[in-house]
Amino acid sequence: MKILVVGSGGREHAITWRLANDPVKHDLFCAPGNAGTAAIATNVDVGAEDVAAVTAWARANNPDLVVVGPEAPLVKGLVDELSKIGIPAFGPVASGAKMEGSKRFAKEVMDAAGVPTGKAEVYTDPAAAKAALAKFGLPVVIKADGLAAGKGVIVAETTAQAEEAIDDMLVANKFGSAGAEVLIEEFLDGEECSILAMTDGETAVLLPSSQDHKRIFDGDKGPNTGGMGAYSPAPVVTDDMLPEIKEKIILPVVRELKKRGTTYRGILYAGLMITPEGGKIALSGSKVNVVEFNARFGDPETEAVLVRLGGSFADALLHAATGRLKDEDIVVKDEVAATVIISSGGYPGSYEKGKVISGLDEAAKTGAIVFHCGTKMSGDDVVTSGGRVLSVTGMGATIREAVDKAYAAVGCISFDKMFYRKDIAHRAFDRN
Repeated sequence: MKILVVGSGGREHAITWRLANDPVKHDLFCAPGNAGTAAIATNVDVGAEDVAAVTAWARANNPDLVVVGPEAPLVKGLVDELSKIGIPAFGPVASGAKMEGSKRFAKEVMDAAGVPTGKAEVYTDPAAAKAALAKFGLPVVIKADGLAAGKGVIVAETTAQAEEAIDDMLVANKFGSAGAEVLIEEFLDGEECSILAMTDGETAVLLPSSQDHKRIFDGDKGPNTGGMGAYSPAPVVTDDMLPEIKEKIILPVVRELKKRGTTYRGILYAGLMITPEGGKIALSGSKVNVVEFNARFGDPETEAVLVRLGGSFADALLHAATGRLKDEDIVVKDEVAATVIISSGGYPGSYEKGKVISGLDEAAKTGAIVFHCGTKMSGDDVVTSGGRVLSVTGMGATIREAVDKAYAAVGCISFDKMFYRKDIAHRAFDRN
């Protein structure tokens, strides 16, 4: 197949890598791609969010499939435009991508579908929002309604913190139009995990569970990031939970969207909170609650999940995109995986770019897989071009083996002010 992967991060490198490892060789392109995808595909000088340019490239080159990685082009309607010219695309149309593009909309769909989630109320007036805090108690979650690059969710431990978050969104306009509405939401206590469900609008197949590390520092301290590492499977998700997640969370949303006129095709990513035994049950009455939905593969979860898949990944994507998905399209290997993110010093705040990266060849010799997240070529050098720079994934028979392999590869890599967490998968180890 001729396949275009849209995006430039670690997620898109992982998607491209997995397609390159299919039993059948594909003709792969990435728009715009990065220094890592350039080694296994043809990078196209087209921005991922430039819907018109991506559509024009597809019209001129007629790929068999387009796989859309990031959320922004999905929300902007890239899949809608590709469908108009008869190009199959993996990813939801804009009306389906609203599950990520609007937290208010996602709550409405969940409520209508009876999906367990935290109680939430929506406000546009800062005074009314602050007045509502008392009935939610502390801690409380303040969310910007729209896309805010992973930074629009604040868990406030005090009333002052909650009020500051409300003012940042509704008064200071810190998140632009994404923060024009805020959700005040019940805080859910427990352990988070991620379920990526592939769906063709009728049926759904769950990919292996995963858990990421959102905080910048060891011990889950410091500000939230786009993710500092992940591992799969997540032990907090037991086998008996999977049918419940599919039947009570994923399929009800797919069916509710269908009722509203949207056939949702692509990945429906459920960020879940699992309440521990003896923990405080959410107002929903369920031990498994949805924290958020995303409309695409997660990052860095993708780098830990896709390496565990066998069979033809291209067939699975195409079948989902064209309404022909089957359970047997997803083949899961027995090995487990762990991913360590290497970031630029200062991330998630300000950081420098253009740092020369060394040791990539040595890292590859360890048996780990190095996915590029924020890199580009500068002459013969690979240099940093983002906050999250590399995503290093190890595999093994046990989580310890996978983590050790990932860190062995990380130890080969260096660049000025490089930073990474040293405790990836600590929750899994704490369970043993």
